[in-house]
Amino acid sequence: MIPAQGVDGARIAVLGLGRSGLSAAHALAEGGAIALCWDDSEAARDKAAGQGLTLHDLTRRDAWEGVARLIVSPGIPHLYPAPNAIIAAAMAAGVPVDNDIGLFFRSLATPEWDRFETTPKVVAVTGSNGKSTTSALIHHALDALGRDSQLAGNIGRGVLDIDPPCDGGIVVLELSSYQTELARALTPDIGVFTNLSPDHLDRHGGMGGYFAAKRRLFAEGGPDRAVIGVDEAETRFLVNQLSEGASDDRVIRISVKAKLDGPGWNVFARKGYLAEYRKGRQIASIDLRQMPGLPGAHNHQNACAAYAVLRTLGHAPKAIEDAFHSFTGLPHRSQLVGEANGIRFVNDSKATNVDAAAQALQAFDRIRWIVGGQIKDGGLDALHPHLDRVAKAYVIGRHAAETALMLGECPHAVCTTMEEAVAAAAREAQPGDTVLLAPAAASFDQYDNFEKRGDAFIAEVSKHL
Repeated sequence: MIPAQGVDGARIAVLGLGRSGLSAAHALAEGGAIALCWDDSEAARDKAAGQGLTLHDLTRRDAWEGVARLIVSPGIPHLYPAPNAIIAAAMAAGVPVDNDIGLFFRSLATPEWDRFETTPKVVAVTGSNGKSTTSALIHHALDALGRDSQLAGNIGRGVLDIDPPCDGGIVVLELSSYQTELARALTPDIGVFTNLSPDHLDRHGGMGGYFAAKRRLFAEGGPDRAVIGVDEAETRFLVNQLSEGASDDRVIRISVKAKLDGPGWNVFARKGYLAEYRKGRQIASIDLRQMPGLPGAHNHQNACAAYAVLRTLGHAPKAIEDAFHSFTGLPHRSQLVGEANGIRFVNDSKATNVDAAAQALQAFDRIRWIVGGQIKDGGLDALHPHLDRVAKAYVIGRHAAETALMLGECPHAVCTTMEEAVAAAAREAQPGDTVLLAPAAASFDQYDNFEKRGDAFIAEVSKHL
C-alpha cells in the first residue's frame, strides 16, 4: 500500500466505497488521517465498516464541519451532466475535491528515494482506445526485460494498493478521463496519449470537455516526455502546445496513418512494420505482422506507444521486439479464443463504441460479426465504410431488431442472444472466416459489464471448438 502523505490528523471524507474508494480510505488511515467514509449503497457501507473504516453520513447538513478534503470515486459526476449532490455540498462548503489519483501522486515519493541509485518512474497512459493494451504491453515488456514494474490504475491494482516502488522501479498507470479530470496532482515522468474519439460525452459536457480531461495529464502534469498519437486534430494541437519546435524530442509523435520522418523523434507503423525515426533518419524497424497478441492497425498503434516508452526508458529496439513477441494480449480485446476448421473466434467485447469496433473490423478480412447491445448516440453509421469486410452480421441485444436497421445493406440475422449468434455464425462460417465479437455498444442491456459479455462469448465458442 502507498500510505497517504501530509494528512496526519486530518479529517478527510471519502465518497464511493468501491475498489478505489476503499483503497483510498485505507491509505488515508495508514497516513494518520481520519477517513470518513460514505456510499449510497448500504451493502458498500457495511463492507467498509467490516474493514474497520469509519462511516460518516455525508448527506447531513453538518457533515462538512472540520473536513479538510473530499476524495471522490471516478464514477461519480462532479460537473456534468449534473454534480452529485454530496460533491456540490462539499464545494459549497469550500472543501477541496480530489480523487485517489491525486492522492497517489502527492504520496508516492518518500525520503527513502534519496538513497536510491535510480529514482522510480511513473508512466501514465490515457486515450480513448487502446490504453489498457498499451499499459499492459509496457508492463509485460518491462517484466520480460528484467525491470521491476507494477501495473495499476484503471487496470490491474488500485493505484494506492501497489507496493512502494523500489530502487529503479517503474509504475505503469492506465488512466481514464474520469480519473484525469479531477486529480489535483498529476506528475508522471512519461505521459502517453494513444488517440482521441468521442466517448463519455455526457460526463464531460461534449467533445471539448472530454479532450480537456485527457489534456490535463500533459498540461497540468508536465511529464518529462510525452508520447502522443497525432492522427487526430486535437492531439496534433496538443503536440504543438507542448513542443518548442519540430526537433523537440521531449515529445515523441506516433501514428498509424502517416509516415513521420521529420526532424524530431517519431514512431509510426505502416503495412505491419513499426519504424523509429530521429532527426530525419531511420533508427530501427520491427515487423509486427507475426505477433499474435497485436493484430490489426489499432494494436500497431498500441505497439508504437509502448515502443516509444520503452525507448525512453533506455531499451534497445531488438530487446523490445523480443519482448513484444511473447505478449499474448488482454482478455476481451482482440483476444483469439480459439480456431477450428480454419475458422477463428475473436473476442473484442471491449469494443464498446463505434471507433473501437471500426478498428476491430479493419483487423480481419472476412468477418462473421456479432454486434449489438446498448447502442450509443450516433448509431452505427460510422461503421458503414468497413462493412465490406463483413460476410454477415449477427445482431444481439434487447433491441436487436432496431439495431439491425442501422446496418443498411449488410447481410444480417437478428439473434438477440449470444448463444444464438455464436451458433449461427459458427454454423455458417467457412474456412478463412473470423467470427468476431465487436459489439460497438455498451453491455448493460444484457450483461453487468463488457467482461461478462466476453465471458459469455467464450463459453458459447467453447461448444464449437
